[in-house]
Amino acid sequence: MKVQGSVAFVTGANRGLGEQFVRALFDAGAAKVYAGSRGLKRVTVPGAIPVAVDITDHESVRAAADQAQDVTLLINNAGLSTQADVLMADLDSFRLEFETHVLGTLAMSRAFAPVLGRNGGGAVVNVLSVLSWISITASAGYAAAKAAEWSVTNALRVALAEQGTQVTALHVSYLQTELAAKVTAPKSDPAAVARATLDGVEAGLHEVLADDFSKQVQAALAVGPEALYPQLAGRPALI
Repeated sequence: MKVQGSVAFVTGANRGLGEQFVRALFDAGAAKVYAGSRGLKRVTVPGAIPVAVDITDHESVRAAADQAQDVTLLINNAGLSTQADVLMADLDSFRLEFETHVLGTLAMSRAFAPVLGRNGGGAVVNVLSVLSWISITASAGYAAAKAAEWSVTNALRVALAEQGTQVTALHVSYLQTELAAKVTAPKSDPAAVARATLDGVEAGLHEVLADDFSKQVQAALAVGPEALYPQLAGRPALI
């Protein structure tokens, strides 16, 4: 998959990592970038084509796919965080997380799969999280949804391979964006993460691990719960 000359569609493109994806795509030579957002006036990157889309509204998703029939690269970036605690949060917060990250990503991927197939295969990028692999009680809804999105991503990767569509998952910890504004832990530069992800797409990577913590957590998966959750043994938590 070559980014130069590609036609990309980015969801959640009006701010944060999504906006940086739009900029990185143009820097890498993309021929056209559709910038998906729930409000057209929110898209400010020069040259981007604003497209109104709400990934939780399947009619909106279908309309976006109908408008962008020349897409060769889909970046499923749109997301949110309700900070749903595992014991105290309203279950509607969990539902919203799943509607957005799991069903929204699936709806976009399904709608654009035939478009990508007709245009030679192309690629899909799903923006996941280190919380796909490790959970925290204070954002259990987000972590659970990202874990499910990871599973859906794996299924999409296998299903879309038949039509020559590459599926790349991005795993990253905290970013210097509005979503993590109150977090005091180390954060990655979203512009650098966007560039690294596009490099990973061009290299044919199935997964891009954008920071050391994501690599540490992935390695701990093979060890067991004690490695991921040292607090179970009275030691400090990883996150």
